[in-house]
Amino acid sequence: MPNAIAYLALLLWPAMCLLLFRKLPVERAILWSLLAGYLLLPPLAEFDLPLVPDMNKYTIPSLAAFLACVLVARKPVPVWPSHPAIKVLIVLFVAGVIPTVLTNRDPVLFLGLGQSESMRVITGAKPGLRWIDIASVVSNQLIVLLPFFLARRYLSTDAGLRAILVALAASALAYSLPALLEIMIGPKVNIWVYGFFQHSLSQMIRNGGYRPIVFLPHGLWLAFFTMTAVLAAAALAKAAKGPDRIRFAMATVYLFAVLVLCKSLASLLYGLAFTPLVALTPMRLQLRAALLLAVVAFCFPALRNLGLIPTEALVSLAEQISPDRARSLAYRFENEQLLLERAAERPWLGWGGWGRWLVWDHDSGERISVPDGYWIITFGTYGWLGYVAEMGLLTAPLALLAAQARKQPGGAVSRFAAPVALILAATMVDMLINATLIPFTWMCAGAVLGHAERLKYGSLSRPKPTLFGGTQALDGQTRRAGPLM
Repeated sequence: MPNAIAYLALLLWPAMCLLLFRKLPVERAILWSLLAGYLLLPPLAEFDLPLVPDMNKYTIPSLAAFLACVLVARKPVPVWPSHPAIKVLIVLFVAGVIPTVLTNRDPVLFLGLGQSESMRVITGAKPGLRWIDIASVVSNQLIVLLPFFLARRYLSTDAGLRAILVALAASALAYSLPALLEIMIGPKVNIWVYGFFQHSLSQMIRNGGYRPIVFLPHGLWLAFFTMTAVLAAAALAKAAKGPDRIRFAMATVYLFAVLVLCKSLASLLYGLAFTPLVALTPMRLQLRAALLLAVVAFCFPALRNLGLIPTEALVSLAEQISPDRARSLAYRFENEQLLLERAAERPWLGWGGWGRWLVWDHDSGERISVPDGYWIITFGTYGWLGYVAEMGLLTAPLALLAAQARKQPGGAVSRFAAPVALILAATMVDMLINATLIPFTWMCAGAVLGHAERLKYGSLSRPKPTLFGGTQALDGQTRRAGPLM
């Protein structure tokens, strides 16, 4: 159970964001409000308030950064992109959850065996969704998009994209210290600071040693974060000159060594595949690779439903590497199949929240399905409509940037845009096996979209609605912004 320090940290984070926006340029304040919140705030601890989403290490930094940007830094946050497809996806993402609530007002009953085979008794239930739940789910969707809106406006320039990579590399270098400590003595930092361990200890033990976890939900999250930092450092080394190139190259090597010690096969494979791509290949090839990965991730549910994913072959391949990893992968595929069959009962709008989309034992009332990949969570909860909206908002910026890179003359596209795009695409691939979608992912998507719009339209200085009415100063011009609706 989280201690008082855990809840105090959550309560004080808005004040920290306020301080960051008063002391730092808005770009760096946004970055550190979101990234430091993800790395330092306690996992699992949250405030469960009525009619709003749970306030935790994801929602508090996003909401606090947005409010500090608008109210303290006096910077407007445009929410209406120029491309019509993105507008449609935003509307679907925010408003598409309403029909999910309205079509799931019936309770889910667990009917177990009674005294005879012909008799069924109610052994448990999951409540139906209520009208008032619309406020919670819609506000949750809006909060999820706040990093996307912030980054689209303030981190989509060449300097902003570089700042994303620098923040990733710098924070990973600092985070490697407690990570290395946990590799040596075991995952204890969260216990020391916040008074509890956030996961199963057995899952933090691999190959006779420990996986680090620090303040993240799982050791796999820390390994993936380290991998993204390796890509960031490699990109910075490629772009730098003189002593800076040597320093960033040394940081890349060091962070890759930490990645190996994190003992995550998937993240290690990402690092082995994408680091040479970032360091050695031209920008347009990186963008094409990012788009291809995103499209594969986007189409995964359809491929899975059609039986086109060679699950048995993948398990056999994993068996050659490690029997433990093969069993883990087979277990994931088995649970995905259970959840796909459950989702097929309400494929278009999903089952909604409260665990209604999970598979439960009707006799005991215990859960028998364990979701891992983020895609199946979204697909089961919000159906095809919600899945297309969410994954579309992550994929479309990559498609727009790749299209603009083909049209623009050499040097127009930021050299830092491609590695940020690859980090976004790698996250989408990892979402097939883990629930690693975090506010930083949305920030990368917003930055990529904003950069693509700058290339296509010249700037983001057209009058656009903001989440608050008022004067809108964009790209050196002052304009009057109307209300959102």
